[in-house]
Amino acid sequence: MRIFTASLATETNTFSPVPTDLNAFKAAFYAGPGEHPETPTLCSSVVPILRRRARAEGFTVIEGTSCWAEPAGLIQRRTYEMLRDQILDELRAAMPVDAVVLGLHGAMVAQGYDDPEGDLLSKVRALVGPDVLIAAEFDPHSHLTMLRVASLDIMAAFLEFPHTDFEQRGEHVVELALRTLRGEIKPVISTFDCRMITIYPTSREPMRSFVDRLMALEGKDGILSASVIHGFMAGDVPDMGTRIVVVTDNDRAKGDALAKALGHELYGMRKRTTMPMLDTEAGLDRALHLRATRPDKPAVVADVWDNPGGGVAGDATHILRRILERGIEHVGVATIWDPIAVSFCHAAGEGAELDLRVGGKCGPQGGEPLDLRVTVQGVFDAGWQSFRNSRVTLGSTAVVRPIGTTVDIVLITSRTQTYEPDIFSNQGIDFAGKALLLVKSTNHFHAGFQPIASEIVYVAAPTSYPTDPATTPYRKASLELWPRVADPLGLES
Repeated sequence: MRIFTASLATETNTFSPVPTDLNAFKAAFYAGPGEHPETPTLCSSVVPILRRRARAEGFTVIEGTSCWAEPAGLIQRRTYEMLRDQILDELRAAMPVDAVVLGLHGAMVAQGYDDPEGDLLSKVRALVGPDVLIAAEFDPHSHLTMLRVASLDIMAAFLEFPHTDFEQRGEHVVELALRTLRGEIKPVISTFDCRMITIYPTSREPMRSFVDRLMALEGKDGILSASVIHGFMAGDVPDMGTRIVVVTDNDRAKGDALAKALGHELYGMRKRTTMPMLDTEAGLDRALHLRATRPDKPAVVADVWDNPGGGVAGDATHILRRILERGIEHVGVATIWDPIAVSFCHAAGEGAELDLRVGGKCGPQGGEPLDLRVTVQGVFDAGWQSFRNSRVTLGSTAVVRPIGTTVDIVLITSRTQTYEPDIFSNQGIDFAGKALLLVKSTNHFHAGFQPIASEIVYVAAPTSYPTDPATTPYRKASLELWPRVADPLGLES
């Protein structure tokens, strides 16, 4: 048995001012054939999983290229086509194969391509023919197109948001592929369009119970897999929106009926799924109240929309500016993306004092730059943080403290959102000793920070992210989705 595996992934915010080229992939994660580390990454876990299973079970795995770029704006056309063709050439050289198992994200958009994953999968299908198994793992913050479904035999998305289960879902996809190759199952994909777009954190109800029920369905009564494609509201493409995916053991009627039932159930919860958000002043007021009443743990303030994981720059200054103006002390900030400021700090050296312009460089939506007199608390050639079993690079980093404050700011050169508290401790900051931790993330930080926080406060500050799909000026996405339309499925009339 011969299986080819590879990964090509990023999440494209079509409203982002930050373009994506080959350097963006190489700066975040790029592994040539056979070079993928044993540890998984968010969208490539199928590669090391297959490698491990092949050693244990005696089949052959041929590894192609695996790469990931931090979410940003449109992928340069030449970059996408080069990476796509590179993987197709690697597959062509590996043939004949019995299966192709890919790690994808599902929200890529390139210049001239609204559906790069569909383009890649259709070309894989054309290359291997109708009888070779094609399976893929997806991030739920993606777009589901019929071109992808037509090209695939098996698909599943992470179930958790934050995506703490990306490795488990990779195991799930690999197991289904191997069972199919052994003749034990015959997977069939069913989908349902929920006609809506919103946020679905599984760290709270009602999504917690909904996802728990999906997991309980799998492996029973011919249901092989069930997933929610949340959709990605910052991707202006024709198929933007929420979908349900059910994979059955050769029972399309059952899969179609279950996908529809689950879709209707999720649709009924659409007004209740997102987490409550405060404006900047109310959020900081809440954090100060927590400092006074629960001083044993820091309050965690999430800058929800200035999230590099959603494709924005991650250099917005609105909340940090108010922290400094209000004189709030004992604060840790992770992070501000500012390669220029980092380079100045490295040139000045640890312990130096200098005037530094911080953040606000990529557009007016994120706020004006902060002009600060700072002390360089530390410089690091290769900063990093954890995300479950994965190691996420921050690039060259610096920690600065504005003179006369106890506010420590982590500056990074490799854009990434905040995942876990070691983003502070790895850069020499005692996060447990802070009163307030400001993080740039929508919800992926939750699993790591919830245990160490007095409370998590979600703040909706201005940003370049399109935060309200009811008013976002989409040109390609359907305008017949909730919340633009009150009841597009007609279930409440």
